Amino acid sequence: MSSRFTIVNVSTARQEIRKSRFVGFAGPAPDEAAAKRFIAEHSDDTAGHNCWAWRVGQNYRFNDDGEPSGTAGKPILAAIDGQNLDGIAVVVARWFGGILLGSGGLIRAYGGTAALCLREAETIELIETATCTVDCDFGDLALVQARLAAHPGTSIVDQIFTTTGARLSISMPASAAEDILQLVMDLTSGRATLT
Repeated sequence: MSSRFTIVNVSTARQEIRKSRFVGFAGPAPDEAAAKRFIAEHSDDTAGHNCWAWRVGQNYRFNDDGEPSGTAGKPILAAIDGQNLDGIAVVVARWFGGILLGSGGLIRAYGGTAALCLREAETIELIETATCTVDCDFGDLALVQARLAAHPGTSIVDQIFTTTGARLSISMPASAAEDILQLVMDLTSGRATLT
């Protein structure tokens, strides 16, 4: 499975192609509602076309906004997918410059503006996480906390003290979950309870 990435902040790119002006905006969109908000906020009423695409996991949408079918939204989505991005929305606005670009020209212009915008953005890797609750005695608590803190990507997100010890809520990379839980059991000689 290849790594997936998302972008951290809103990124912009501008191009002029045969007198038409293209301005692209890309931003993080963790869910469909955020993608729709991003598109609404970054569409420009003065532009002739505000074409867009978004991807959130397996869900995606794109729109040509009056351009010939398949010449704008789909190339924008292809730019998102071509860079292994997820949780992303992209809007490319076009101001017509008087020269027709043809279908191939539109595909290159919209896809190219989106790709340029995405290349300029700061990206971070998306890491699938798993959560677990660990009940351990006071005698094991300090060692468990220290070893979990030393494991990359693992954190104690909540800690509740009980009469005999503590209940820890742990977030960890899903790919390492089995190893981390085995580590907890080894550190506590099997005394910890995992949920």
